[in-house]
Amino acid sequence: MVIPNASSFGGFFLLGFSEQPLLEMTLFAIIVVFYLLTLLGNMTIIILAHLDPWLHTPMYFFFTHLSLMDLCYTTSTVPQLLFNLQGPEKTISYGSCVGQLYVSLAMGSTECILLTVMAVDRYVAVCWPLHYTVLMHPHLCWQLAATTWLTGLVSSLVQTVLTTQVPLCGRNIIDHVFCKVPVLKLACVDTTFNQVELFLVSALLLLVPLTLILISYSCIAQAVWKIKSAEGRQKALGTCSSHLVVVFLFYGTVMATYLQPTADTFQNRDKFMALLYGIVTPTLNPFINTLCNKDVKGALMKMIGKDF
Repeated sequence: MVIPNASSFGGFFLLGFSEQPLLEMTLFAIIVVFYLLTLLGNMTIIILAHLDPWLHTPMYFFFTHLSLMDLCYTTSTVPQLLFNLQGPEKTISYGSCVGQLYVSLAMGSTECILLTVMAVDRYVAVCWPLHYTVLMHPHLCWQLAATTWLTGLVSSLVQTVLTTQVPLCGRNIIDHVFCKVPVLKLACVDTTFNQVELFLVSALLLLVPLTLILISYSCIAQAVWKIKSAEGRQKALGTCSSHLVVVFLFYGTVMATYLQPTADTFQNRDKFMALLYGIVTPTLNPFINTLCNKDVKGALMKMIGKDF
């Protein structure tokens, strides 16, 4: 396999699973199916939340933004990944690499903050039900969504600019499936500052939202415990179930990806965890929202009934 020099094509070479062509063929077929399901599921959530009046609530408003984030993330990475898996040419342009880096960091940061906003929304719904419509009014929801997107996009811009300032000295081989943070491994200078800064920002954007989510759900648990009827408890927990599953799925895959030991005996573990976080999770989110919410299932059945 001939690997071109960085200066000859102005980009990078993603090794991926180059030494395992059978695995690449299998992954190509699997990822195509998952990507189509991601597009179908997330677009369905967005369309249903827009068309059905029963879904014009803050919870589903935030779910549509989660679906939009998943669509942005997968569309920035999966088409290039499929191109690299289907043949020996595994190059990616410098611009596309920077784009993947920016979008992946932006969507990851934005999703952390959005999950926190959704946890606060569930806290208000369970603990302050009589004041819910007053506190979570549409104008506030739009402000929270805009702040969430802006924070993620700006923080990612800072990370991306700092990363692109690191000289690579002609090195262009990335042993990964995505062209993201592993770019720092190609630097020919000390990147301690970049790695420490990236770690601190990532820890801030992961741990602070997670702490707020845990605080919100501890308050929710106390409120649910005080409800005397089993039906009331079940109804209160039902409003939080889909969000809780999404939180566990998101933080579980993130921690499994970034908190693993440095000396890993499984050479391709990083790559498989990146596929799990970047492809499987965005596919499961809309189906979790559909299966855990009777309102979404009802809206879907109504839409299907109209079509047929």
